Amino acid sequence: MKKLILMQHIKLLFLAIVLLLSFTACEKRSSTELRDVHWDRDMCERCKMVVSDRHNTVQVINPQTNRSYMFDDIGCMVLWFDDEKIAWADNAKIWITDAQTGKWIDARMAYYDTENITPMAYGFAAHDSNGTAKEHSKMINFEEVSKRIFKIEAKKNRKAY
Repeated sequence: MKKLILMQHIKLLFLAIVLLLSFTACEKRSSTELRDVHWDRDMCERCKMVVSDRHNTVQVINPQTNRSYMFDDIGCMVLWFDDEKIAWADNAKIWITDAQTGKWIDARMAYYDTENITPMAYGFAAHDSNGTAKEHSKMINFEEVSKRIFKIEAKKNRKAY
């Protein structure tokens, strides 16, 4: 009788462990969690160049699907949102690498300076704080960066290609 009760307890314990492992294996990532970048292998979602510059990379996460999109330059990201008419753009979590440290920072909260060498030559570099930019650089915010990217593209006549 004791053996039968012991066997039932062991079976229940085994079942509980299997269920616990099943639930933790199915745990979803946070919608804003950064994904690993496969440097020199991941491609920019817009221009299809490989992502290799560790100081200008942008990662966008769709909060509805948790899918991650990589970009080699903030200009590609801004134009991709516009070209593809991304409905969830306002809710997207946008990460960008700090130009000085290479650490991921919130792109909407970052400070940007201009006239930098960037992969697609838009020239905007992100900074975690106002004091890390080049001396005498005027700092702008995310919205201003977006406006200037559209102005740059208007001068280039981007719809011609």
